[in-house]
Amino acid sequence: MCGIVCAFELKQKAEVLRPQLLEMSKRVRHRGPDWSGIHCETKAILAHERLAIVDPISGKQPLFSSDRKLILAANGEIYNHRELQQGLKQEHHFLTASDCEVILALYREKGVGFLDDLNGIFGFALYDSENDEYLIARDHMGIIPLYMGWDANGTFYVASELKALEGVCTKIE
Repeated sequence: MCGIVCAFELKQKAEVLRPQLLEMSKRVRHRGPDWSGIHCETKAILAHERLAIVDPISGKQPLFSSDRKLILAANGEIYNHRELQQGLKQEHHFLTASDCEVILALYREKGVGFLDDLNGIFGFALYDSENDEYLIARDHMGIIPLYMGWDANGTFYVASELKALEGVCTKIE
């Protein structure tokens, strides 16, 4: 179990929102006490609290594609990640042995069409910095929780737990 807290469609400067995201992420730290990571850029912020199960050495998150244009904060486990890696049509340089890193390669090859290929329990936020697009997804059964919210300014948030959004978001789903 890990925890994610991410912000997209930023309506305030990232430098202003980053400390707030760090505080929000602290609210889900119990989900992942092994590592805390954050990626902040002009249009998106992704924070991750990690429980190290698969690849405890190099699987810290957020994860990046080798060109650092795709960024991923994920919670859960992709059971068929090895088979998915073997089935990739293009060559991808994986930076970790994390089961979730295959999501970045699949997105690069198939766009959002890869979601049905995933066998596992997961909730994730993927940011494509080159195109300023994001993908929020969770497993088909909804085993891994994922909450969405908007603050008074219209910034969009996603988090693993409702309490991360409370007090920040005026609308939560």
